[in-house]
Amino acid sequence: MNFLNQSMLAGIVSVFTVLSATAQVKTTAMNSHELSVLNQLASPAVVVNMPVSQLLNAPGNEALRTFFFTPVPNPTALKDKKIAVLAADGFEEIELLGPVWYFKQLGAKVDIVAPKYNPAPERYGLMFPEMSKTHIMAIQYLQPVGWIKFDRTADQIKVSDYDAVFIPGGAWNPDNLRYDKDVIKFIQDFNQSGKLIAAICHAPVVLASADILKGRKLTGYWNIQVDLKNAGGTVLEQPVVTDGNLITSRHPIDVADFSRAVESWLLKQ
Repeated sequence: MNFLNQSMLAGIVSVFTVLSATAQVKTTAMNSHELSVLNQLASPAVVVNMPVSQLLNAPGNEALRTFFFTPVPNPTALKDKKIAVLAADGFEEIELLGPVWYFKQLGAKVDIVAPKYNPAPERYGLMFPEMSKTHIMAIQYLQPVGWIKFDRTADQIKVSDYDAVFIPGGAWNPDNLRYDKDVIKFIQDFNQSGKLIAAICHAPVVLASADILKGRKLTGYWNIQVDLKNAGGTVLEQPVVTDGNLITSRHPIDVADFSRAVESWLLKQ
Protein backbone atom coordinates (compact mmCIF):
# COMPACT_ATOMS: atom_id res chain seq x y z
CA MET A 1 0.00 0.00 0.00
CA ASN A 2 1.48 3.36 -0.96
CA PHE A 3 1.77 6.26 1.49
CA LEU A 4 -1.15 8.20 -0.01
CA ASN A 5 -3.52 5.26 0.18
CA GLN A 6 -2.34 4.52 3.71
CA SER A 7 -3.21 8.08 4.80
CA MET A 8 -6.62 7.89 3.13
CA LEU A 9 -7.34 4.57 4.85
CA ALA A 10 -6.39 6.06 8.23
CA GLY A 11 -8.88 8.87 7.66
CA ILE A 12 -11.63 6.43 6.71
CA VAL A 13 -10.94 4.33 9.80
CA SER A 14 -11.19 7.47 11.96
CA VAL A 15 -14.57 8.38 10.43
CA PHE A 16 -15.96 4.89 11.09
CA THR A 17 -14.63 5.01 14.65
CA VAL A 18 -16.51 8.27 15.29
CA LEU A 19 -19.68 6.92 13.68
CA SER A 20 -19.44 3.75 15.77
CA ALA A 21 -19.01 5.72 18.99
CA THR A 22 -21.95 7.96 18.07
CA ALA A 23 -24.15 4.96 17.34
CA GLN A 24 -23.24 3.44 20.68
CA VAL A 25 -24.36 6.57 22.53
CA LYS A 26 -27.61 6.77 20.56
CA THR A 27 -28.53 3.17 21.33
CA THR A 28 -28.01 3.60 25.05
CA ALA A 29 -31.17 4.39 26.99
CA MET A 30 -30.67 7.87 28.48
CA ASN A 31 -32.91 10.66 29.56
CA SER A 32 -32.50 14.21 28.29
CA HIS A 33 -30.51 15.31 31.33
CA GLU A 34 -28.03 12.45 30.97
CA LEU A 35 -27.62 13.16 27.26
CA SER A 36 -27.01 16.83 28.00
CA VAL A 37 -24.29 15.95 30.51
CA LEU A 38 -22.71 13.42 28.17
CA ASN A 39 -22.51 15.97 25.37
CA GLN A 40 -20.64 18.32 27.69
CA LEU A 41 -18.14 15.57 28.56
CA ALA A 42 -17.28 14.82 24.93
CA SER A 43 -15.55 16.81 22.19
CA PRO A 44 -15.42 16.65 18.36
CA ALA A 45 -13.14 13.88 17.06
CA VAL A 46 -10.83 16.11 15.02
CA VAL A 47 -7.10 15.63 15.65
CA VAL A 48 -3.69 16.71 14.42
CA ASN A 49 -1.91 13.90 12.61
CA MET A 50 1.34 13.29 10.73
CA PRO A 51 0.84 11.14 7.62
CA VAL A 52 4.04 9.51 6.38
CA SER A 53 3.56 11.00 2.92
CA GLN A 54 3.26 14.49 4.44
CA LEU A 55 6.43 13.99 6.47
CA LEU A 56 8.52 12.71 3.57
CA ASN A 57 7.33 15.43 1.19
CA ALA A 58 7.64 18.36 3.61
CA PRO A 59 10.17 21.07 2.67
CA GLY A 60 13.49 20.42 4.40
CA ASN A 61 13.00 16.65 4.59
CA GLU A 62 14.53 15.81 1.22
CA ALA A 63 17.30 13.75 2.85
CA LEU A 64 14.71 11.74 4.80
CA ARG A 65 12.79 11.00 1.61
CA THR A 66 16.00 9.95 -0.13
CA PHE A 67 16.84 7.62 2.76
CA PHE A 68 13.66 5.62 2.27
CA PHE A 69 13.56 5.59 -1.53
CA THR A 70 17.22 4.75 -2.20
CA PRO A 71 18.02 1.00 -2.21
CA VAL A 72 20.54 0.01 0.47
CA PRO A 73 24.01 -0.74 -0.97
CA ASN A 74 24.57 -3.89 1.11
CA PRO A 75 21.45 -5.95 1.89
CA THR A 76 23.42 -8.38 4.06
CA ALA A 77 25.30 -5.85 6.22
CA LEU A 78 23.40 -6.85 9.39
CA LYS A 79 22.51 -10.43 8.46
CA ASP A 80 23.94 -11.85 11.71
CA LYS A 81 22.28 -9.29 14.00
CA LYS A 82 19.10 -9.66 16.05
CA ILE A 83 17.26 -6.53 17.18
CA ALA A 84 14.39 -6.26 19.65
CA VAL A 85 11.94 -3.37 19.26
CA LEU A 86 10.27 -2.58 22.58
CA ALA A 87 6.90 -0.96 21.89
CA ALA A 88 3.38 -0.63 23.26
CA ASP A 89 0.12 1.03 22.24
CA GLY A 90 0.66 4.59 21.02
CA PHE A 91 4.00 4.19 19.22
CA GLU A 92 4.81 6.78 16.57
CA GLU A 93 4.32 4.92 13.31
CA ILE A 94 7.31 6.17 11.32
CA GLU A 95 9.64 5.85 14.32
CA LEU A 96 8.98 2.12 14.53
CA LEU A 97 8.24 1.08 10.97
CA GLY A 98 10.98 3.30 9.47
CA PRO A 99 13.98 1.86 11.36
CA VAL A 100 12.49 -1.67 11.27
CA TRP A 101 12.18 -1.42 7.48
CA TYR A 102 15.80 -0.24 7.22
CA PHE A 103 17.25 -2.90 9.53
CA LYS A 104 15.39 -5.62 7.64
CA GLN A 105 16.66 -4.19 4.33
CA LEU A 106 20.15 -4.74 5.76
CA GLY A 107 19.37 -8.35 6.61
CA ALA A 108 18.81 -8.06 10.37
CA LYS A 109 16.33 -10.23 12.25
CA VAL A 110 13.87 -7.92 14.03
CA ASP A 111 11.34 -8.86 16.71
CA ILE A 112 8.56 -6.56 17.90
CA VAL A 113 8.33 -7.03 21.67
CA ALA A 114 5.36 -5.69 23.66
CA PRO A 115 4.39 -5.74 27.32
CA LYS A 116 2.31 -8.73 28.35
CA TYR A 117 -1.41 -8.03 27.80
CA ASN A 118 -2.77 -6.58 31.02
CA PRO A 119 -6.03 -4.65 30.56
CA ALA A 120 -7.05 -2.01 33.08
CA PRO A 121 -9.80 -2.75 35.61
CA GLU A 122 -13.32 -2.42 34.22
CA ARG A 123 -14.12 0.60 36.39
CA TYR A 124 -11.56 2.66 34.42
CA GLY A 125 -14.00 2.66 31.51
CA LEU A 126 -11.51 1.49 28.88
CA MET A 127 -12.57 -0.67 25.94
CA PHE A 128 -9.88 -2.99 24.56
CA PRO A 129 -10.41 -4.60 21.14
CA GLU A 130 -9.74 -8.32 20.93
CA MET A 131 -6.65 -7.66 18.80
CA SER A 132 -4.99 -5.91 21.76
CA LYS A 133 -3.92 -9.38 22.87
CA THR A 134 -1.72 -9.82 19.80
CA HIS A 135 -1.22 -6.33 18.31
CA ILE A 136 -0.13 -2.83 19.34
CA MET A 137 -1.61 0.43 18.10
CA ALA A 138 0.25 2.91 15.90
CA ILE A 139 -0.29 6.67 15.96
CA GLN A 140 0.62 9.55 13.67
CA TYR A 141 1.36 12.27 16.22
CA LEU A 142 -2.07 12.33 17.95
CA GLN A 143 -4.19 10.12 15.72
CA PRO A 144 -4.46 6.32 16.01
CA VAL A 145 -3.96 4.88 12.53
CA GLY A 146 -3.50 1.12 12.64
CA TRP A 147 -2.19 -1.97 14.41
CA ILE A 148 0.86 -4.20 14.02
CA LYS A 149 1.31 -7.71 15.35
CA PHE A 150 4.03 -8.22 17.94
CA ASP A 151 6.28 -11.28 17.96
CA ARG A 152 6.99 -11.75 21.65
CA THR A 153 6.15 -10.25 25.04
CA ALA A 154 8.61 -8.66 27.42
CA ASP A 155 8.33 -11.47 29.95
CA GLN A 156 9.47 -13.98 27.28
CA ILE A 157 12.80 -12.44 26.25
CA LYS A 158 16.32 -12.46 27.66
CA VAL A 159 19.48 -10.43 27.03
CA SER A 160 21.25 -13.22 25.16
CA ASP A 161 18.49 -13.25 22.52
CA TYR A 162 19.51 -9.93 20.95
CA ASP A 163 22.42 -7.75 19.84
CA ALA A 164 20.50 -4.48 20.22
CA VAL A 165 17.30 -3.01 21.63
CA PHE A 166 15.52 -0.07 20.09
CA ILE A 167 12.57 1.91 21.45
CA PRO A 168 10.40 4.11 19.20
CA GLY A 169 8.68 7.23 20.48
CA GLY A 170 5.14 8.45 20.48
CA ALA A 171 4.07 10.09 23.72
CA TRP A 172 1.72 7.25 24.76
CA ASN A 173 4.04 4.36 23.94
CA PRO A 174 6.90 5.24 26.35
CA ASP A 175 4.39 6.00 29.08
CA ASN A 176 2.98 2.49 28.70
CA LEU A 177 6.45 0.91 28.58
CA ARG A 178 7.92 2.66 31.60
CA TYR A 179 5.26 1.21 33.89
CA ASP A 180 5.95 -2.40 32.86
CA LYS A 181 8.31 -4.17 35.27
CA ASP A 182 9.46 -6.72 32.66
CA VAL A 183 10.42 -3.95 30.22
CA ILE A 184 12.36 -2.00 32.85
CA LYS A 185 14.19 -5.09 34.13
CA PHE A 186 15.13 -6.10 30.59
CA ILE A 187 16.53 -2.63 29.81
CA GLN A 188 18.57 -2.61 33.01
CA ASP A 189 20.02 -6.04 32.29
CA PHE A 190 20.67 -5.12 28.66
CA ASN A 191 22.53 -2.01 29.75
CA GLN A 192 24.66 -4.08 32.14
CA SER A 193 25.66 -6.30 29.22
CA GLY A 194 27.04 -3.34 27.27
CA LYS A 195 24.88 -4.13 24.26
CA LEU A 196 23.28 -1.34 22.24
CA ILE A 197 20.20 0.49 23.53
CA ALA A 198 18.68 2.97 21.06
CA ALA A 199 15.76 5.31 21.74
CA ILE A 200 14.14 8.08 19.71
CA CYS A 201 11.82 11.01 20.45
CA HIS A 202 9.87 10.43 23.72
CA ALA A 203 11.41 6.97 24.23
CA PRO A 204 14.40 8.07 26.37
CA VAL A 205 12.00 8.61 29.30
CA VAL A 206 11.81 4.80 29.50
CA LEU A 207 15.57 4.81 30.08
CA ALA A 208 15.06 7.42 32.80
CA SER A 209 12.59 5.08 34.52
CA ALA A 210 15.18 2.30 34.22
CA ASP A 211 17.65 4.63 36.00
CA ILE A 212 20.47 4.21 33.47
CA LEU A 213 21.02 7.84 32.45
CA LYS A 214 23.22 9.19 35.24
CA GLY A 215 26.34 10.72 33.69
CA ARG A 216 25.27 9.86 30.15
CA LYS A 217 25.10 12.18 27.14
CA LEU A 218 21.89 11.93 25.16
CA THR A 219 19.06 13.75 23.42
CA GLY A 220 15.30 13.38 23.08
CA TYR A 221 12.10 15.15 22.13
CA TRP A 222 12.19 18.74 23.35
CA ASN A 223 9.30 18.31 25.80
CA ILE A 224 11.10 15.56 27.74
CA GLN A 225 14.59 17.03 27.86
CA VAL A 226 14.04 18.40 31.36
CA ASP A 227 13.10 14.87 32.48
CA LEU A 228 16.32 13.50 31.01
CA LYS A 229 18.32 16.15 32.87
CA ASN A 230 16.48 15.34 36.09
CA ALA A 231 17.43 11.69 35.57
CA GLY A 232 21.11 12.66 35.58
CA GLY A 233 21.78 12.91 31.86
CA THR A 234 23.51 15.65 29.88
CA VAL A 235 21.19 16.66 27.06
CA LEU A 236 22.65 17.76 23.72
CA GLU A 237 20.67 19.48 20.97
CA GLN A 238 21.72 17.17 18.12
CA PRO A 239 19.87 14.85 15.70
CA VAL A 240 21.73 11.85 17.14
CA VAL A 241 23.87 11.39 20.24
CA THR A 242 25.99 8.28 20.79
CA ASP A 243 27.46 7.67 24.23
CA GLY A 244 28.95 4.22 24.70
CA ASN A 245 26.15 1.69 24.22
CA LEU A 246 23.45 4.38 24.12
CA ILE A 247 22.10 6.03 20.94
CA THR A 248 19.33 8.63 21.15
CA SER A 249 17.49 10.95 18.74
CA ARG A 250 14.89 13.74 18.98
CA HIS A 251 12.12 13.48 16.41
CA PRO A 252 10.72 11.65 13.34
CA ILE A 253 12.77 13.98 11.12
CA ASP A 254 15.85 12.30 12.64
CA VAL A 255 14.83 8.74 11.73
CA ALA A 256 17.39 8.41 8.92
CA ASP A 257 20.32 9.63 11.04
CA PHE A 258 19.13 7.50 13.95
CA SER A 259 18.87 4.34 11.83
CA ARG A 260 22.30 4.85 10.28
CA ALA A 261 23.84 5.40 13.72
CA VAL A 262 22.42 2.07 14.91
CA GLU A 263 23.75 0.39 11.77
CA SER A 264 27.20 1.92 12.27
CA TRP A 265 27.36 0.86 15.93
CA LEU A 266 26.41 -2.73 15.12
CA LEU A 267 28.88 -2.99 12.23
CA LYS A 268 31.73 -2.11 14.60
CA GLN A 269 30.93 -5.00 16.94
